Amino acid sequence: MSDINELISIIIPVFNESESIGFLIDEVISVMKANNFNFELIVVNDGSKDHTHRVLKQLTIKVKELSVICLRKNYGQTAAMAAGFDNSKGDIVITLDGDLQNDPNDIPKLISEINNGYDLICGWRFDRKDKLINRKIPSKIANKLIAQVTGLNLHDYGCSLKAFKRAIVDDIKLYGELHRFLPVLANIEGARIKEIKVNHRSRKYGSSKYGIDRTFRVLMDLLTVWFMTKFLTRPMYGFGFVGIISILISLAMSSYLIVLKMMGEDIGNRPLLMFALILGITGVQLFSFGLLSELLIRTYHESQSRPIYRIRSKSSTNQN
Repeated sequence: MSDINELISIIIPVFNESESIGFLIDEVISVMKANNFNFELIVVNDGSKDHTHRVLKQLTIKVKELSVICLRKNYGQTAAMAAGFDNSKGDIVITLDGDLQNDPNDIPKLISEINNGYDLICGWRFDRKDKLINRKIPSKIANKLIAQVTGLNLHDYGCSLKAFKRAIVDDIKLYGELHRFLPVLANIEGARIKEIKVNHRSRKYGSSKYGIDRTFRVLMDLLTVWFMTKFLTRPMYGFGFVGIISILISLAMSSYLIVLKMMGEDIGNRPLLMFALILGITGVQLFSFGLLSELLIRTYHESQSRPIYRIRSKSSTNQN
């Protein structure tokens, strides 16, 4: 169980969830009070177009633990989560969706695992109550792909029900649509991660906000996350290695063509000549990109005083 003095922040981003948010808040409050948790509840209204704002305003009068953040427009779930993270104060941060599909009764299990020494606990919707073609199959494919590319083996990256230690939340910087890759971003920061099975419920109100275009966004974000995973502190290893290989192949081809030229053969019309030139130019450009990336990364870390390492704990023997 959680320390009685330990503050737990629960963050719920919502968009057009006027029908479900009242029921969800009642469930969350009931679970947290039943377990005697010290908590705050933060709902981020991500520019809803329905009556969500009105419902939340009424709830703030009745629920003292509730704080509502209203964004000026619909920025997306990543921005809504970032707003919740930035305005939370808890030692442990819990996130879940506002559509009632995540079960608040799983929250104590996540908190218990966090207190066992983990930095991030990810929910796994083992028995997922979603449509097979539109949601479950694309999600399984995406989960397999993300695991292969990033090296972090989880069954369900997309489940919003997660528990974070405050230190991990403070280290992660969200932008774009990287909320789907929170476990990967936490892994980059050296987090201890565990996945546990959680309950998943059928949607009762409203409709899903995800469309087929989500698949393409995931693929583009995956490329970004892959680069961050492999080359965040050493971009030269990525660009420079490929650049050097291209230059070496170009030099080998050029040497071969020079030998042929010295033997009296005409090399002007050979496709190999053009290929050697293209490889050479490409190699120089990639190598230059690597150098520029190194400078940008150094500027990024130094300007933000961001260390390239993370300390889990310190210990020493003090002698009087």
